[in-house]
Amino acid sequence: MLDELVETGYTGTELGDWGFMPTTPDALSAEMKSRRLTMLGAFVPVFLKDRAGHADGQANALKIARLLAATAENNHQVQPPFLVLADENDSDPIRSENAGRIRPDMGLSDAEWQIFAQGADRVARAVLDETGLRTVFHHHCAGYVETPDEIARFLDLTDPDLLGLVFDTGHYLYGSGRNDPQIVQGGLERFADRIWYLHFKDCQPDIAAQARTEHWDYLTAVGHGVFCELGQGNVDFPAVLDWLRSRTDQRWVLVEQDVLPGMGAPKESAERNRAYLKSLGL
Repeated sequence: MLDELVETGYTGTELGDWGFMPTTPDALSAEMKSRRLTMLGAFVPVFLKDRAGHADGQANALKIARLLAATAENNHQVQPPFLVLADENDSDPIRSENAGRIRPDMGLSDAEWQIFAQGADRVARAVLDETGLRTVFHHHCAGYVETPDEIARFLDLTDPDLLGLVFDTGHYLYGSGRNDPQIVQGGLERFADRIWYLHFKDCQPDIAAQARTEHWDYLTAVGHGVFCELGQGNVDFPAVLDWLRSRTDQRWVLVEQDVLPGMGAPKESAERNRAYLKSLGL
């Protein structure tokens, strides 16, 4: 995968599931250094709704953060990786079955919001104190932080010095329940002070509309290609790039593309996404 990543013109990556790449700093550093790649972060889901899951979630986050920090130090990275914290997405049937069309009554109670936010702050504080790495939260369809208002509630309840936001363009648009490209621009402006990192993902409006009309669950929508290749959906990436270029603190963007079995070759998809971004001057 890393060879294909380089061959298709990318210069950084996230870690992936634990064990997909080497899990010792020396081995991982060597793989990254030999390809001149930068380690950008790692996606770490934690069941934040239940306080009983916080300790195990923190322990797992620290294990991964130690690997990220040591790898970055070994390779003298200019920008340290992020710990990309997320909910244990797709764990609640109601949220999974209604992703892309979430109603307020499907959300957390006030008490659950407090527990959720406290768990996120706890993980971020532990990661910062032990490894020096910063944590960004990934809003995500089929999780408890999906809609724009849920993102706002989460950010209001968490410490802005501890937790930033990784803004995912595709998840934001689909999670809004609408197909209006201006939704993404509004989100970038609304949460600008907390956005530390971006994931580029597109959302195909016809498939999104069909998913909502036919009440597809989250995985069915993904399998039908709701998160299409860049430039094939409704995200206005030229406008997103204009916003990005106006901010001097944004150094990296991660292209996140779902290619499930039967959906084609990942390398070919990566090539098309990279060609599209090059056409935009990136």
